Amino acid sequence: MSANDQQAVEATILSLHEKNQKLGRLLQDMGTVLVAFSGGVDSTFLLARAVEELGDRAIAVTAASETFPTREFEAAKHLAAQLGARFVTTEIREMENPNFVSNPVNRCFFCKDGLYEHLGLLAEQNQWQAIICDGANVDDQGDYRPGRVAAAQRGVRSPLQEAGFYKEDIRALSKEMGLSTWNKPSFACLSSRIPYGSQITLEKIDQVDRAEGYLLSLGFHQVRVRHHDTIARIEVSPEDFSRVLEHHAQIQQELQKIGFSYVTLDLFGYMTGSMNSVLEKDVKQKHG
Repeated sequence: MSANDQQAVEATILSLHEKNQKLGRLLQDMGTVLVAFSGGVDSTFLLARAVEELGDRAIAVTAASETFPTREFEAAKHLAAQLGARFVTTEIREMENPNFVSNPVNRCFFCKDGLYEHLGLLAEQNQWQAIICDGANVDDQGDYRPGRVAAAQRGVRSPLQEAGFYKEDIRALSKEMGLSTWNKPSFACLSSRIPYGSQITLEKIDQVDRAEGYLLSLGFHQVRVRHHDTIARIEVSPEDFSRVLEHHAQIQQELQKIGFSYVTLDLFGYMTGSMNSVLEKDVKQKHG
């Protein structure tokens, strides 16, 4: 049995209370942590627990970038203030990295590697003596995530994963703690909407951002707009298909204004990492 499999088995045995206690001990042992804070379900729960355990020795850092929507950046700032966290903002420029812009199958590695390098330098400059932590959980071990390789190489810790937390555990305890993110939809950087091998440009990122922002304004909860050059492929939960069709004329009109010639609805519905479905198994094993 592999180490990952063993960890998954142990995670199912522990109760939520036991996992939460283990997380507390892990954070205490770390002393000072720098949480890579996106304002999503996982990093918000991790930051909330870190503040409970460590007070101002828990530092939240949110990085503004071209692929992180302004609405998400502002939401992260608001959440950090709500949690009473020691909060820092910074800026990274992914579009200056040709390895990222060319959008290879391990694009996520270059994104995360750049982020973690930046956070390491930030900690060094501020003499924080902090361990960098991300919000990865046990479920992330079953997905194709080259960014996890970058985390391992940079010495980034994943306390939620180490304590055996699955996504459903995090949502359950977040709700119990009164965190507004307990039922927040999953989110990934906007570059994940562009097929591998298709160059990432600011124009494409902007089109995706505006299209998803419009659909969210219509009240859709979980949305992806996949960018296939002139085609926008909309992913929503199957129960929302009828609502898309109900608003089809205005959706088509708005997305055409944004720059898409054709607008389609994916009948598979919303799928985490759907762009990864075209990758061969050996590619996933090599990079993720």
